[in-house]
Amino acid sequence: MSIKEKIEELQNKRNMILKGGGEKRIAVQHEKGKLTARERIDRLLDQDSFVEIDTYVEHRCFDFGMENQKTPGEGVVTGYGTIEGRPVCVYSQDFTVLGGSLGEYHAKKITNIMDMALKMGVPIIGINDSGGARIQEGVDSLSGYGNIFYRNTLASGVIPQISVIMGPCAGGAVYSPALTDFIFIVDKTGQMFITGPQVIKTVTGEDVSIEQLGGSMTHNQISGVAHFRAADDEECLNMVKILLSYLPSNNLEDIPQYETGDAVNRLSQKLIDVIPDNPNKPYDMKEIIAEIVDKGEFFESQSLYAQNIITAFARLNGKTIGIIANQPKVLAGCLDINASDKAARFIRFCDAFNIPLLNIVDVPGFLPGTNQEYGGIIRHGAKMLYSYSEATVPKVTLIVRKAYGGAYLAMCSKDLGADIVFAWPTAEIAVMGPEGAANIVFKNEIKASENPAETRQKKIQEYRDSFANPYRAAARGYVDDVIIPSETRPRLVSVFDMLEGKRETRPSKKHGNIPV
Repeated sequence: MSIKEKIEELQNKRNMILKGGGEKRIAVQHEKGKLTARERIDRLLDQDSFVEIDTYVEHRCFDFGMENQKTPGEGVVTGYGTIEGRPVCVYSQDFTVLGGSLGEYHAKKITNIMDMALKMGVPIIGINDSGGARIQEGVDSLSGYGNIFYRNTLASGVIPQISVIMGPCAGGAVYSPALTDFIFIVDKTGQMFITGPQVIKTVTGEDVSIEQLGGSMTHNQISGVAHFRAADDEECLNMVKILLSYLPSNNLEDIPQYETGDAVNRLSQKLIDVIPDNPNKPYDMKEIIAEIVDKGEFFESQSLYAQNIITAFARLNGKTIGIIANQPKVLAGCLDINASDKAARFIRFCDAFNIPLLNIVDVPGFLPGTNQEYGGIIRHGAKMLYSYSEATVPKVTLIVRKAYGGAYLAMCSKDLGADIVFAWPTAEIAVMGPEGAANIVFKNEIKASENPAETRQKKIQEYRDSFANPYRAAARGYVDDVIIPSETRPRLVSVFDMLEGKRETRPSKKHGNIPV
């Protein structure tokens, strides 16, 4: 065979693989509103930057007629490329080839690209669209999942791992995304669940649809498994690019810096009027965040889950920061089980990747009730305390209104390692709110009064004037400065610049004892 014939043979093989499962199956994929595996990679990466590896890998199964089954690309496309000029590794499961089912060599292609990402110190992006384990390959298929999970764990905290759910992801397959840092899921087409509706119907008698069981709203709003929800494949891939723009490529790299054009010394008169005069009246914490960060832009993670706390990425003077903020619009900004888990995981991610933390506090306490106590609010709340105490990145806390009791500590007080604590004049820092405190401290005086109701109101105001303010805490060094709200942005830019060279270590240990 001549060299020309060999090249022609190569081109024919390549063209066959590029067609995936064939035109009919590709058409079905498009009818469902889904892009193909290769189309997704093309939309995600910079134009002409994708380099495919393991293109010609094939399965070696000879059971159940598999020796006659052609699986172009082994049902998954793997390789590397760039996003905004920054290198990434990617794999994309091909549902047109045996439903994207995972067999021994399908998994080997994925683990190879994961190994490359870890060696090179670049993010790994996994696009999931699979019918699950390839039953014909039995335990080899299960072994493949195990090898992927193992690498997810090795890569955790070393390189960003992003999972994109653009089709079914069921059974054991869901644990790889669960081990990664962020999960995106496409509405209507992406689903995640351990056991399907039919099994649930048989075992428990519950009647539930696939979308109700494992759809985008379920995992973004109820379970908290997913972090981002998109309307379609295109929007989802664009959101992945936005997230990556905030993240370093690995845990040894500095955070990205962009020229945003927002003035460092920009003042905001709007911040003076955000906090209501009535201390019990809600407001939207996102208004404060928007006034502080560059161009008012921030990228919120888990925006539909545990909405009483906000976790988001933003830029301050062009540099990435992570924001954890109470949301007074929801549950008065109380901390509860879900909010504690959400915040703790976000804190640990930011700490792993050198992203400074800004904590904006307006918290009346931990949410009371038997549901919270029986659900383990003590152990869940402890995760926030642990995460803040463990974090060595720059930590700046801004108290804008209420900071009561244990929740004041849990939102990163000085005692948990905050480098700088600012407070607005509207801040109330105390063991509890004036109403509850007055009932305890002035109990006898109120009871002995001729007009208990009037006396109680006077004592509440007396307590508020004496204790529910930032000055007692500032006098003892728990607050570094009480600042004018309009000057918040320049003060924060200054302090984060000052903290950029922070170096802090913790006692050496194999691992912590509070898992998150």
